[in-house]
Amino acid sequence: MKKLVAFLFLVLACIGWAQNTLPLIPQPKDLKQHSGIFTLNQGTIILIGNSESDSEIQLFNQFLESNYGFELVTTNNSKSPINTIQIQVEQPKSNASGSYQLDIEVQHIRILAQSNLGLFYAFQTLQQLLPLSKSSEFVLPCLTIKDEPKYTWRGMHLDVCRHFFPKEFIKKYIDYLAMYKMNTFHWHLTDDQGWRIEIKKYPKLTEVGAFRKGSMIGHYTEQKFDDKPYGGFYTQEDIKEIVAYAKVRHITVVPEIEMPGHAVAALASYPELSCTGGPFEVALQWGVLDDVFCPKESTFTFLENVLTEVMALFPSEIIHIGGDESPKIRWKNCSHCQALIKKEGLKDEHELQSYFIKRIEKFLNSKGRRIIGWDEILEGGLAPNAAVMSWRGTEGGIAAAKQKHYVVMTPGSHCYFDHYQGDPKNEPVAIGGYTTVEKVYSLEPTPKELSEEEAKYILGAQGNLWTEYINTPQHAEYMLMPRMAALAEVVWGTSEPSNYQDFQNRLIQHFSVYDKKGINYSRSIFEVTSKVSPSDKGNGVLFSLKSANNGIRYTTDGTLPDARSKSYKTPIAITKSQTVKAAYFENGKQKSAVIEQPFFISKSTGKKIVLTHPPHENYAIGGSFTLVDGMRGNMEKYGRDWIGFWGKDLEATIDLGKKQTFSKVTVDVLRSEGSWIYYPKYVEVLISNDGKDFKLMQKVSSEEIVEMKGVVTVEFKKQKAKFVKVMAPNAGKIPDGKPGAGSSCWLFVDEIVIE
Repeated sequence: MKKLVAFLFLVLACIGWAQNTLPLIPQPKDLKQHSGIFTLNQGTIILIGNSESDSEIQLFNQFLESNYGFELVTTNNSKSPINTIQIQVEQPKSNASGSYQLDIEVQHIRILAQSNLGLFYAFQTLQQLLPLSKSSEFVLPCLTIKDEPKYTWRGMHLDVCRHFFPKEFIKKYIDYLAMYKMNTFHWHLTDDQGWRIEIKKYPKLTEVGAFRKGSMIGHYTEQKFDDKPYGGFYTQEDIKEIVAYAKVRHITVVPEIEMPGHAVAALASYPELSCTGGPFEVALQWGVLDDVFCPKESTFTFLENVLTEVMALFPSEIIHIGGDESPKIRWKNCSHCQALIKKEGLKDEHELQSYFIKRIEKFLNSKGRRIIGWDEILEGGLAPNAAVMSWRGTEGGIAAAKQKHYVVMTPGSHCYFDHYQGDPKNEPVAIGGYTTVEKVYSLEPTPKELSEEEAKYILGAQGNLWTEYINTPQHAEYMLMPRMAALAEVVWGTSEPSNYQDFQNRLIQHFSVYDKKGINYSRSIFEVTSKVSPSDKGNGVLFSLKSANNGIRYTTDGTLPDARSKSYKTPIAITKSQTVKAAYFENGKQKSAVIEQPFFISKSTGKKIVLTHPPHENYAIGGSFTLVDGMRGNMEKYGRDWIGFWGKDLEATIDLGKKQTFSKVTVDVLRSEGSWIYYPKYVEVLISNDGKDFKLMQKVSSEEIVEMKGVVTVEFKKQKAKFVKVMAPNAGKIPDGKPGAGSSCWLFVDEIVIE
């Protein structure tokens, strides 16, 4: 009878593995399944031979103990190879590769690894194959995996300055990275809103700089604050503990000490390091502030002393020095800075920043370390050995790689996990943007613009979690998971965006793991997502819906969908103004939030549109069609319905297909100075019958745009034309005294409505 039960169990297990994709993320480089199973139980022995792999085996046994209540005996010899996990580690000179081979056979498991790192990754793969249910015995499918990562930088970032996270959560965060074979934790430790690392030579950095009198609440645009004292910092002992914890899990902790900007918390502690002398308070508001480190000799002495203590805590060869969003207004008005520019023969304040970064790099290089900074460090000339973290798109990374500097790709379009991941109406308040799991999965870290030789300078990619709007570990987990899993497969080098469905099937299986571990993850992939495209008939648009499974029900009459509503089969033709409401149903029960999409159909909806200047890749989800898709953007949440131009103008030409009569054109624009978003200088509407010779109908001034609150309405006597051109020049450079002063303005635009 026992043999029959075992046989039936084997048959059912094999059928299950044949029908379901193995829940492996990242997908191994090479995987072949075989017939048969291996039974792992309390009697299984780990046979290590002469391998020195205590840490990796100990972590695997900790996993077994915490999940199943037992550990495996380890020995360096065994009378029989049956029911063993045989480990062979070659221990090469370099420990960077992480390659391994995992063979699961009927009688034993064999792991061949190039290093202890490879062994660690083999165990992570093995853990993902183990069942969730607690048992003293379970079966694994026979298979052969040959695997190794493509990129050497597979990272995640965490900002602990805007909101502070306890040491225990930092360890959890590292565990999440380890689970998905990521190897770099970028720890953002200093900023305007808090200094989070103990520096013994400068105790005021944590006595003063680690605490603020209150915090911004709600979205930045609301400009609301509370008066609750807030703060915290990590002692040097905390940091040593976390670095050691990460090291055992083969994760490098890269600290970030911001300079020359984002320094107000440090200046509140030591105001003499500024250009003005202060006084300062640790910042309550988010955004970019004008006060920065002054490049005085005393400042460099301070920073070198700080970095000396940082290097003693972090063995990472690379130290992140920030370098981003550093306004030049204080330097422009500082006699010392202007004298230094003249003395060093510098062109301007941008070259002064380059001078600043090069001074710091020279110091760190003398200590055997290298610097990495955000892509603004390209401005004024890149330091000789600096690596670049490309966040404002991929342009900075491409430029750096062409100059033979190493690059980590982290474009905001794909890698900023503080963006919305589902319909903003159903999500907690976020900074803006719209970065879904599928969007993350579509990232290609190595740009096509690079030659084979230049591509060697792309180290990998990284996800960033900025925490202005994230104040609890649970919220951080929600924004992190499951997008991090998608990025992990990208940087491992096995992602296939054209086969996203396969990844999604594997990802959904991981949700049970998150549930078991108590991880507060987002279920937005079950949300009904949508896409708008032009109608084949040139009349209105087509509204396509998608969810992780079939079962979408929708309405177009304003009522809420239920199990009896229309079943979605093909794209919905939208030819008149109406609101579509949809949700995912399973077995007659609603399983997702209702999405609600109003459509405003006008003569421009669905028509061909051409932009003279393309929008920035970070804010170009729907491209030019976003402006004529019938969906008007939410003024409060800068989600997918807006396109953004960074330093560039809007010049849009709409082809109505034939001469049409109209007398009104409306254009939506945004303003949020804290986010560097400004109204255009003016808006012009022009018309033409041949698409060449345009006649100006009306020009709306910047003052009128302010009065209209961004809903720019141009009305005139009835006209008949085939082409309509809308021009909205970018505001140019951000003025002094404003956040981001001296940088290019953003121009955010949405629907162009012609009536």
